[in-house]
Amino acid sequence: MQLPKTYQPKEVEEKIYKLWEKSGFFNPDKLPGKRRKAFTIVIPPPNVTGTLHMGHALNATIQDILIRQKRMAGFKTLWLPGTDHAGIATQNVVEKELKKEGLSRFDLGREKFIERVWQWVEKYGNIILEQFKKLGCSLDWSRTRFTLDKEYSLAVQKAFSHYFQRGWIYQGKRPVNWCPRCQTSLSDLEVEYKEEKGSLWYIKYPLKKNLNSQSSIPSIAKQILDYITVATTRPETMLGDIAVAVNPKDQRYKNLVDQKVVLPLANREIPVIADKLVDPKFGTGAVKVTPAHSLVDYEISLKHNLEMLQVIDEKGIITANAPLPYQNLNIYQAREKIIEDLNKLGLLEKSEEITHQIPKCYRCQTTIEILPSQQWFLKMDDLAKMAIEIVKEKKIKFYPQRFEKSYFDWLKNIKDWCISRQIWWGHQLPVWQCQIGKNSKFKIQNSKFKEGHFLSLEKPKKCPICGKCKPKQVLDVLDTWFSSALWPFATLGWPKKTKDLKTFYPTNVLSTGRDIINLWVARMIFSGLEFMKKIPFKDVYIHGTILTREGKRMSKSLGTGVDPLVLIQQFGADAVRFGLAWQLTGSQDIRFVEDNIIMAKKFCNKIWNASRFVLIQFSIFNFQFSKNFQFPISKLTAADKKILKALDKTIKSVNKDLENFHFGMAARQIYHFFWHNFCDQYIEQSKIQLEKNSITKKTTTLNVLFYVLFNSLKLLHPFMPFITEEIYQKLPIKDKKRCLMIEQWPI
Repeated sequence: MQLPKTYQPKEVEEKIYKLWEKSGFFNPDKLPGKRRKAFTIVIPPPNVTGTLHMGHALNATIQDILIRQKRMAGFKTLWLPGTDHAGIATQNVVEKELKKEGLSRFDLGREKFIERVWQWVEKYGNIILEQFKKLGCSLDWSRTRFTLDKEYSLAVQKAFSHYFQRGWIYQGKRPVNWCPRCQTSLSDLEVEYKEEKGSLWYIKYPLKKNLNSQSSIPSIAKQILDYITVATTRPETMLGDIAVAVNPKDQRYKNLVDQKVVLPLANREIPVIADKLVDPKFGTGAVKVTPAHSLVDYEISLKHNLEMLQVIDEKGIITANAPLPYQNLNIYQAREKIIEDLNKLGLLEKSEEITHQIPKCYRCQTTIEILPSQQWFLKMDDLAKMAIEIVKEKKIKFYPQRFEKSYFDWLKNIKDWCISRQIWWGHQLPVWQCQIGKNSKFKIQNSKFKEGHFLSLEKPKKCPICGKCKPKQVLDVLDTWFSSALWPFATLGWPKKTKDLKTFYPTNVLSTGRDIINLWVARMIFSGLEFMKKIPFKDVYIHGTILTREGKRMSKSLGTGVDPLVLIQQFGADAVRFGLAWQLTGSQDIRFVEDNIIMAKKFCNKIWNASRFVLIQFSIFNFQFSKNFQFPISKLTAADKKILKALDKTIKSVNKDLENFHFGMAARQIYHFFWHNFCDQYIEQSKIQLEKNSITKKTTTLNVLFYVLFNSLKLLHPFMPFITEEIYQKLPIKDKKRCLMIEQWPI
């Protein structure tokens, strides 16, 4: 069979993908032959709000290379697809749709709003999965999962129940990251920091007269006898100050510790305290302590037994706890008035322009407020210890290894996980509250029912606390990362003891970006150890980030993003895949330029033309290849031996590179072998041999041509599946399989 003169990806890719789907070989249960050893990858579930971007294209290419190679190597391969319900992101999208209609979620009510979100998800939620097909991803679509499907929801409830019954889930009031726009708490890992210009204000806090005159005071202390100056970027929070703190080793303030200052504008007396968390190099070395509105200040307050005074509410408005002139102002109005009033009182020493990092909501980019909030927390001490030990023991390995550091740093300094969110879309906590027991006058006899709460995975028929009321389910939903932490085993049927769970868990490789090592990777590790008593995966490959040509993060909103679907339309999926893999050198970030995609497109043409030449020779000589052919050494020319030796060396190198996740090196090895060794040298030599040699030697040359082409196609297949499959379908092989993707991997 002949190949057309030129390779046309648009004419090939859809046809070939349908061939693969029809074959059923994406499903490990339908793979031919005895495949006892499993190899599993679960896809990092993209948000249902998502569409394919370059980061997805890169990571999906990596995973598909691994899966296709292992499938050809005889493994029972499962690459499991799915999507994440993405609580805040999805709710935001639907709220924006409602806003166009002049409605809010509160106009609809919780039940109707959730119905509306489900309608949106059913219409748009699988767009990104369909886009993965355009890239050639060999995912087992029959096992597609969603973090809010019925079975997965059961897994989430069981996990919560397990932690709750162990006494690791508790409710408490403490400062949290709060998004005034999304009206929900966020974990530290969900906060992004953006560089912005701002001001650092130096404010005088008058000392309560007087220091003991007989004490020995250093001259520097005499100069600040009347006041202590603090520096702050957020003067509006001073209304909730409880103390002024200095570093205990800071000699400037040694004799002021335990003295009192008068809080400006509020006229409250607050103490001067010493704490090692204070950086003596920041500002004046003296800082205001506002436990209700700073996570660091809250840590200080616990050690010094200080109270919390909340002066900013959930909508960013100054509360009644602040002095009357500032109440009901938003934080920016309050800031302006506070600066104006301090100036009038002569208490504003100076201000200076600075550039600093401002915390933003990772979904809507609203500036985060730190507020005291009643939330649900998961105790992390025991879970963190397990996760640390398993990586220290090398039972889970990071590639590159240096990413272990950020993993360990986070786990060693971990705080209890705030797992509750104040949104409507997500897994509602399976916690109920007694409507009588929540009344402080009602004495709860059983101490296990703290604050009148109890656990129930189903709607309770009777309140176990009072036996009278109709208990109400807590409205909070779980942090999206709580449910995605169960992904490697909940997708395989846990908590049920399914065949899939037995066969495919633990999984083998997780490929992801460095930005979610702690958000997701660490949480999957301790979740797997806690619920399955086994690691969730053996290897964690951390790939680089695709940046713009200038080295900045790609952004759709700024117009600096590159759409991989446009590239696929222009150059073909294989060129996009190979061009991305080519740039995977270690963990370095990739500055994207089209040059590598263009190079890969040219390489596709080279593969096509070389294959076309070989097929023409087969047609001329009416040749059919047998995979069992044995090369007679005596009949091999020097050129034959040279190309076979080069092929053998390439196979060894590529296998080693893939085993070590050196995808760029593997791509380069195949490229240089095929283009230079095979095309530039051997094909040219074969033309001479086919013209001048005897029939026997011509047959040997044809066998060598075919053998090298066939094995080159197999080596290339994980990187460039469409073109290699299309060529394979045209090859005259006696014992051909249905698809190249199940041919034996070269060894």
